[in-house]
Amino acid sequence: MKVVVAQGCGFCPGVRNAIKMAQKTLAKHKNVHSLGEIIHNKDVVKQLAQAGLKITDNVKNIPSGIVIIRSHGAGEKELKQIKEQGLKIVDATCVLVKRVQKIAKMLHRQGYKVVIIGDKGHPEIRAVIGSAPNITVIGDKSDIKKLGKNQKLGVICQTTQSPEHFAKMLAHIVKSSFSELKVINTLCREAIKRQTCATQLCKQVDIMFVLGGLHSANTKKLAELCKKHNIQTFHLQNYKELDKSILRGKSIAGVTAGASTPQWVISEFVSNLEKFESPKKKK
Repeated sequence: MKVVVAQGCGFCPGVRNAIKMAQKTLAKHKNVHSLGEIIHNKDVVKQLAQAGLKITDNVKNIPSGIVIIRSHGAGEKELKQIKEQGLKIVDATCVLVKRVQKIAKMLHRQGYKVVIIGDKGHPEIRAVIGSAPNITVIGDKSDIKKLGKNQKLGVICQTTQSPEHFAKMLAHIVKSSFSELKVINTLCREAIKRQTCATQLCKQVDIMFVLGGLHSANTKKLAELCKKHNIQTFHLQNYKELDKSILRGKSIAGVTAGASTPQWVISEFVSNLEKFESPKKKK
């Protein structure tokens, strides 16, 4: 089977930095904890756990040692609690996520009602919510009613959202009641580049594969966008999850991967896919 890999897929700089920091810390210290999974990829999380990284979602469960702040960041309350417990912090927060947090604080100081477009349950959003009081999260059109009336609105966006979704939600906000509107683009250029390359590729192949964690926001977004252009799009974590029956009758496959997907997962998938030969029809 012919396999075409999208440009710029796999680890983004923020994820690569977070993993390096975790590996470096684990090499020097034994009692190392992560406040939530470093990144949303079970293969990488498993490797780090085998190296000694302990994962917890509650600071109170960490009696001593070092706490790594994952790439998605942490809220101010959590950071304050970590310091109060006398724990050492290794901050692996993505610089772009930190920028979103700083902008949220700035907008609040300027008197704006801070609004962030994104997925409410995502760790990046939860961390940003802790940056300023009463931040409103807009996930879809139904959330617009939360904004109230005649307020100064300062709008930002989760870094991994698509430009299309950002624009769509902004259009709904513009139709609502407000006295002033300030919008700051906080989208990740790396994520946009990957989305563009993936959607272009999926239109040119028989079947499209998006590799990455099932809970990874940017990977799910890639799969969602590709599915719109190619119904034969499949979101898998690795080659083990591939059902070969879906390859029958296909000759060209496209492959992309989320920002938290390691290169070895991509290489293994592509290598095995290239070896696949569709059974010939019986005469």
